[in-house]
Amino acid sequence: MAIEANPLPQSPSGRGVSQATRAAATSELVGRACAMVQASAKGRPPSLAGLARRLGVSPFQLHRAFRATLDISPKQYAEALRAGRLKTLLRDNQPVTAALYEAGYGSSSRLYERSDAELGMTPDAYRRGGSGMHIHYTVVRSALGQLLVAATERGVCSIKLGDAARDLEADLRREYPSATIDRDLGRLSPAVTSLLDFLAGQRPPESLPLDVQGTAFERRVWRYLQRIPLGRTRSYGEVARAIGQPGAARAVGRACAVNHAALVIPCHRVVSASGAPGGYHWGEARKKRLLDIEQGLVGAGKASRP
Repeated sequence: MAIEANPLPQSPSGRGVSQATRAAATSELVGRACAMVQASAKGRPPSLAGLARRLGVSPFQLHRAFRATLDISPKQYAEALRAGRLKTLLRDNQPVTAALYEAGYGSSSRLYERSDAELGMTPDAYRRGGSGMHIHYTVVRSALGQLLVAATERGVCSIKLGDAARDLEADLRREYPSATIDRDLGRLSPAVTSLLDFLAGQRPPESLPLDVQGTAFERRVWRYLQRIPLGRTRSYGEVARAIGQPGAARAVGRACAVNHAALVIPCHRVVSASGAPGGYHWGEARKKRLLDIEQGLVGAGKASRP
C-alpha cells in the first residue's frame, strides 16, 4: 500500500508554514496535475485516482487543491481541454464526426450530446458560425457609453461596451455570422437593468447565466476572474500563478482581451504588475471608471450582491 505524500509542506515544529507557502505548494501541485492531463489530451485522460497516485497524494487532496485553485474538478478540467481541442478542429473545418473522435470523445452513444453541453451549442452549429442558433440582443445607453447585451436560450453570450451601437452590433454579427440575430429588449430586461444599475454605481452586478465559448485555458482564466472580489484587483502574473500556469501572464492578457461577457466576467479587475490599469478591450478610461465604481460600492457598504 502506497504511503500518501502531503502536498503542503510542514515546518519542523509541526505547526505548518505560512499561508503563502501553502498556497504556492497547492498551486504547484495543480500545475503538475494540469500538465499530466494536457499530455494525455488526445487519449483518455487519467482518472482522479490514477492522477493522485502519480503525484503522491490522495484523491481527496488533489480534488480539494483543484477546487481551491481553479474552482473546478480535475474531471471538469479534462473536459474543458477536450472541448477546446474540438473547437480548434471544427474551426479548421474538420468533419464533425472525425473531429469528435480526434478530440477524444470516444464512441459513446451520448458522445454528441456531451460535446453539445461542453461547446454551448451543437458541433454542427459551432462549425457553421452559429448556424441554427437564435440570439436576441439589445443596445442601450449607459453611464459608460453604449452597452450591448446578447443571449441565447442558454444564457448571456455577449456583453460589449462602446461609443456606437452600430459598431457593437457589427461585432456581434462577426462573432456569429450564421446565427439568427434579432433585436429584442423584452427578454433581456432583467439583465440589462442589473448592468445599468452597476454602471451607475448603484449596486454590484448580479450573477447571470452565461453561454460563452472559449478554449480550455480561457475558461480557466474566466472562472478565476469571477472569483476576484468586488473592488479588488490581481496582476496578470498573479492570475497566471493562481491557475497553475506561472509563465502564462501574456496568455492571461489574451484571455482577458477575448472575453465575450464584459462586466460579468470582470477582466477589468486584472491590472499590470505596477498597479497601473493596463490595457482593456473597451478602452483604458472605461477600465479606470469601472474600478472607481467598484471602490465606491465597497466604500458604501454595497460589496455583497443582494
